Amino acid sequence: MSERAFENNMMDFVEGEDGGGGVGVTTRKSGFTEPRSLLAAALSLKDEVVISTWSRRGVRVHDPTLYTGALGTAFLCFRCFEAMGSVKDLSLCLEITDSCAASAAHLKQYFSFICGQAGIYSLGAAAAKLSGDEQRLIFYLGFFSQIANTADLAVGPEEGGFGLPYELLYGRVGLLWASLFVNKYVGEETIPWSTTGPITDAILAAGRAAASHHGSCPLMYQWHGTRYWGAAHGLAGIMHVLMHFPLSKADAEDVKGTLLYMIRHRFLTGNYPSSEGNAKDRLVQWCHGAAGIGLTMCKAAEVFPMVAEFKDAAVDAGDVVWRRGLLRKAGLCHGVSGNAYLFLALHRLTGDRRHLHRAKAFSNFMYEHGLNLISTGQMHGGDHPFSLFEGSAGIACLWLDILRPEYARFPGYEL
Repeated sequence: MSERAFENNMMDFVEGEDGGGGVGVTTRKSGFTEPRSLLAAALSLKDEVVISTWSRRGVRVHDPTLYTGALGTAFLCFRCFEAMGSVKDLSLCLEITDSCAASAAHLKQYFSFICGQAGIYSLGAAAAKLSGDEQRLIFYLGFFSQIANTADLAVGPEEGGFGLPYELLYGRVGLLWASLFVNKYVGEETIPWSTTGPITDAILAAGRAAASHHGSCPLMYQWHGTRYWGAAHGLAGIMHVLMHFPLSKADAEDVKGTLLYMIRHRFLTGNYPSSEGNAKDRLVQWCHGAAGIGLTMCKAAEVFPMVAEFKDAAVDAGDVVWRRGLLRKAGLCHGVSGNAYLFLALHRLTGDRRHLHRAKAFSNFMYEHGLNLISTGQMHGGDHPFSLFEGSAGIACLWLDILRPEYARFPGYEL
């Protein structure tokens, strides 16, 4: 066992065999926890999250973000509604989101889905649309449009990668992702290209300006002075979002070239540096390293199907996560639950049952051992233990998604 991860002794997929065995995998007929037991565990954990983050605290929200706050609980209820169709869950999602909106004043400098106001307004709009609440839908879309049309978001290349951030958690691509979320659930072009296009252009222009002082990578960005590569703050997250938008030939070539640069400068192990020039091969998780970058490579393989390197890199990243990604942390951002989503994406991309087996193995590890490991201090349950990105809300999302793998998407990253 390493300091960061448990040794993965679980049996990998063998063609022609039906199940698992090994550490962390039960020996039922399928090799894994029965679906009804996993569903019961997911719903029970969801109820515990709601009680701990909402029912006991009243309607006053201190942290309204998706990442560590009450909006993560609302998102879990939203995901439960999608999986089970319970109107009660959708109503609870709206109730919590309304309180988050009333407490969002201190987030004015943040525009993103995961850590900013856009997450509140976009989730509120989606839930209102699904519930048929036209008044709420108009309310949330109005606030979303206000922040989406903030002039600073479309500032040109003179910033050279500085100023208002570009990364996913706090920056401009986080607003673009929220726009995609609104358009998915409310309707195409609800947030029009006339709004998102200038922001996309500004992100690309700033990436080129910063790259011109750096070297052979077509696009480069900084966050707090560091040129990050990962999904949360760096190249992978920015490229992932840009690939959802219509790109000119030149723009597409720069996005493609940036991802190829990352592939060609990864570690010999197949993992990726957390930032440009960082020689430490340590982190294998969504926010930094192969798990999050692998998700981006899956998207690239869909957008650029003629470039075989992207699919190969995605599969290679999955192998890294299988070997080194059984982390001593539980959550989505930097834990076992988040790492499992790469396998689900690979299964959708390739149709290879090996990846679904691996996703189930990681999920089953959390079901069989996770809560006990957290209680005994062998696994870190997160500084915010009931939150979506650090704690048990993320585990519940994974368990729900394992039961519907064709619909599984990493919260706040995949659509």
